[in-house]
Amino acid sequence: MNCVILAAGLGTRLRGVSESKPLTSVGGVPLIEHVVRRAAAGGATNFIVVTGHEAERLEGFLAGLAERLQLPIAFARAEDWTRPNGFSVLAGSALVEGDYLLSMSDHLFDPRIVRLLVAQAGAKADVVLAVDGNVNGELIDLGDATKVEVAPDGKIVGIGKQIERFNAIDTGLFLARPGLADAIRADIAAGGPGSLSGGVQRLAEMGRAATLDICSARWIDVDDPQMLALAERLAASETLRDNAA
Repeated sequence: MNCVILAAGLGTRLRGVSESKPLTSVGGVPLIEHVVRRAAAGGATNFIVVTGHEAERLEGFLAGLAERLQLPIAFARAEDWTRPNGFSVLAGSALVEGDYLLSMSDHLFDPRIVRLLVAQAGAKADVVLAVDGNVNGELIDLGDATKVEVAPDGKIVGIGKQIERFNAIDTGLFLARPGLADAIRADIAAGGPGSLSGGVQRLAEMGRAATLDICSARWIDVDDPQMLALAERLAASETLRDNAA
């Protein structure tokens, strides 16, 4: 199972802590290493990391990580890395065929979520998004979170940070098919910004975007100093250490 990890962005809200968000330490381990280890524990076998900001430094670290973990890790440099994250999806997905996992580089997550997504391989939907129905959970920054309106049948109705009606939160973990990249390109062609959410919304309007409820599994978006401090406390817990091993 291929896993595309988006790690190209500037990481503005953590710049005071680290020049490279993916290399920001959490519990003594860079964020990107947490992501690779957890995705591998969930069933990912081949990795494509999309780089941009601080690309050479990040790629150098990942080359060493690939050797240490004995995992294939390739790079895809996004020429348009300052633009919305859909451009990074296009860069990474161009190197894979068929279904692939899609992850952000700044999320810590329970590998169980990845295992559940891998089990969805072959689903009819062009994208399956892992969502958290506990919208007021202690690990969620609701003001910054990408919100999702999920229909009773599990399909996505709407997605975005500013939508008013929602009953779930986007965890940043997806199982995607080539149709996701097609939808992002269509969004760009129609004058849209080219965001990942824009592509998912386009698929949702065609009934081709599904969800997977993570139930009790834990995750956290490490996007600012406050969430980084919370992630540090989680990394010190016995459960999180075991999951990261």
